[in-house]
Amino acid sequence: MDSVRSWLRRRIDSVRSEQRLRTDGGTASDAVQSETGTGLRRYLDSDAVESAPFWLPAFLLVGLFVYGAIVWNVVISLTDYEGLGDPEYGSFDLENYRLMLQETGSYSFTNAFVNTIVLLVAFTLVCLVFGLVVAILVDRDIRFENTFRTIYLLPMSLSFVVTAKMWLWMYSSNGGFVNRALGVVGIGPVNFIRNPDPNVQLAAIVFALVWQFSGYAMVVYLAGLRAIPDEHFEAARVDGASLVKMYWRVVIPQLRTATVSASVVLMVFGLKAFDFLRALYGNDTPAVGTDILPTYMVRVAFGDASRIAYGSAVAVVLFALAFSIVLPYLYSEYRRGAL
Repeated sequence: MDSVRSWLRRRIDSVRSEQRLRTDGGTASDAVQSETGTGLRRYLDSDAVESAPFWLPAFLLVGLFVYGAIVWNVVISLTDYEGLGDPEYGSFDLENYRLMLQETGSYSFTNAFVNTIVLLVAFTLVCLVFGLVVAILVDRDIRFENTFRTIYLLPMSLSFVVTAKMWLWMYSSNGGFVNRALGVVGIGPVNFIRNPDPNVQLAAIVFALVWQFSGYAMVVYLAGLRAIPDEHFEAARVDGASLVKMYWRVVIPQLRTATVSASVVLMVFGLKAFDFLRALYGNDTPAVGTDILPTYMVRVAFGDASRIAYGSAVAVVLFALAFSIVLPYLYSEYRRGAL
């Protein structure tokens, strides 16, 4: 009994001791509140909270006018809004998207979508090939490397408007430089901008864009080449590999990251070719072979028959196309640990 009595007394004393005042003058509940207050003070003193006056306004503005506008555009695409009055938000449907798929003809959504895909693929591939070849040549320690690299990259600094006006003169069938060069070999004159063949029209646009942006691919590939250790080149030479085999089997496989990065940026540039085409054709409707999704979207949304909701649906498709290009790249960079 004495041992039981002693054990109970010790338990009661331990419970009472938890309720007594601590040396700092507070109870257990006060200690918890003190720890909570310390955590709150630590959070308020963090870098994120202290820097909030600098990044929070920009974050809210971007959220409202960029992402909020994207969401509102998706909502508008589900209505029959024509640009006058307020949209009817009572009923949503996919009618605009159904009309896009059913539309046929020279200046239809299908034609613009196909032209956009062909433009992106052709423009990106030709840019990558040109950029890789020039980067390999520059990497061979040519004379005046910096001067040549600057000159080759210079067109990228020009705006789409300047480039369009220059190539409008270059392609002119009345004394343009391209037609003069073709006349030397007995060809021409050729009307590249309004050629009856849509393939010629699109090829002329791709060539002009390649002239402007192949320098970017060259710089990206040149950085990738300079990052390859010299030991790899020496090992290929020791194994007796020719120059072509060395680049094909040793160098080019190590440029995968540079190729993916350059491809994503070039395709985004291709989607932004609206400025180029607008400056090239002015207020006229682009040729059938050069009518891409951005030009088609603006024409149907703000043309004579204003169809804002239908244009918003085209914008949603264009956004989804851009998202499908960027998202896999971001995911691969995340898996690689680069993000």
